[in-house]
Amino acid sequence: ERIPVEEVFAQLKCSHEGLSAAEGEQRLQIFGPNKLEEKTPPDWQDFVGIVVLLFINSTISFIEENNAGNAAAALMAGLAPKTKISSSLCILQIIDLCNLRDDAKKKVHSMIDKFAERGLRALGVARQEVPEANKESAGGPWQFMGLLPLFDPPRHDSAETIRRALDLGVNVKMITGDQLAIGKETGRRLGMGTNMYPSSTLLGEKNDDVSGLPIDELIEKADGFAGVFPEHKYEIVKRLQDRKHICGMTGDGVNDAPALKKADIGIAVADATDAARSASDIVLTEPGLSVIVSAVLTSRAIFQRMKNYTIYAVSITIRIVLGFMLIALIWRFDFSPFMVLIIAILNDGTIMTISKDRVKPSPLPDSWKLREIFATGIVLGTYLALMTVVFFWLAHDTDFFPVSITAAAPAL
Repeated sequence: ERIPVEEVFAQLKCSHEGLSAAEGEQRLQIFGPNKLEEKTPPDWQDFVGIVVLLFINSTISFIEENNAGNAAAALMAGLAPKTKISSSLCILQIIDLCNLRDDAKKKVHSMIDKFAERGLRALGVARQEVPEANKESAGGPWQFMGLLPLFDPPRHDSAETIRRALDLGVNVKMITGDQLAIGKETGRRLGMGTNMYPSSTLLGEKNDDVSGLPIDELIEKADGFAGVFPEHKYEIVKRLQDRKHICGMTGDGVNDAPALKKADIGIAVADATDAARSASDIVLTEPGLSVIVSAVLTSRAIFQRMKNYTIYAVSITIRIVLGFMLIALIWRFDFSPFMVLIIAILNDGTIMTISKDRVKPSPLPDSWKLREIFATGIVLGTYLALMTVVFFWLAHDTDFFPVSITAAAPAL
């Protein structure tokens, strides 16, 4: 399709003579570069509207982030009759506040236990009416409204993480402040066992199930403890360390700080408090505990490389000392300085490869078994020394190798 030149000039807002420099600058200021359509400069009304919208948005954000509680309190204050919300009382205190009868208390406790057996926490709800004329009065009696079951599910990867840790020989224990029934149900869901006990067993109080079992042995065999306080967590870590266990502790709150500090490896999970972070050795930046299993595998791989290096260092030392000593004594062989330098350089090169060795991490916790390491190094070193002597004998005194190699041997 052919377009007349006049239409092109009309679209470009120019003529055969072109645009002057002043007109070009003016159009660039209005339309911007590479803009052919007609535009008008932004009006002051648009600027004012944008400023107002930004002010409203910042005001709403400030209320949501900083004064959400005050806004809710102000809203509730305007209701009649007045409603009071108390979130700091536990459910037992709410039951006592409502002065329930004995049969009602038994029924409430029965429901709480049933919720706990299913892994649910119970939230007590009560109300109190205050006359509109005198909002500051003590108000009427508290009325118990009922229970709200709350379910706090574990993370989707928690069960798999615990299973992998158990397969690696890492004993996992749950230390929770929840009820014993909730702890057992959570342990069952995560596959870590239900052999859990209340915190009273840590204080030496009488318990028919564990009265004949020492506390240290109980802590070792238990899968977890429920209803614990900060001093209980610290005591558990301390007693495990006294039993020669390397103990790691995870936590996120202020109440976990003493145990995190006492543990051999304190791990603060993501979104932990400043107190927990400062008391920990490792601070996780992402949710979940699967990174702990990766850290265990990485550390075991490093340990295996260190073990391999120790065995290699012992064996190669015995090989060089014993093998070259026998060669020097039997054949009166003289090792030149250049030959010793080449041997040392080649030996360092082989040691460097150990840092990149594809080792297989130990499936169970490992330790420095020095007798086993040195025994292995001595056996391998002696074998290598004897093979070095045999190889030199074949090259020096027999026709096992070609003539060119045999002839070069005396020249060494």
